[in-house]
Amino acid sequence: MHANLLEVFGERDAAKRRDAIRRTYTEDVVAADPDGQVTGYEELDAKVQEILDGAPGFVFHAEGSVYTAGELHYLGWALGPEGADPVARGADAVFVRDGRISRVYTFLFS
Repeated sequence: MHANLLEVFGERDAAKRRDAIRRTYTEDVVAADPDGQVTGYEELDAKVQEILDGAPGFVFHAEGSVYTAGELHYLGWALGPEGADPVARGADAVFVRDGRISRVYTFLFS
């Protein structure tokens, strides 16, 4: 869960992020959020880049513990400027298959 949040969605270095994507997700990964759904490594990487481009100088932080029920894992997060109050909060719920994430569902909290 922390690799998903910090090494992928929080990684601004594209080469490091692509390496983390290959380690963390299945090739057929599906990621869905309120804006839509992407499938596979390339689409996921493009989606992350779009998020990071829209939030220059912002960082992700885990909020709370990772909760697990079988193949389902859940982690809350916050996004905002380093050292300041977050501007967004949400959570990721993921399904793991063969030790890697196969599905990511992102929820945004108001």
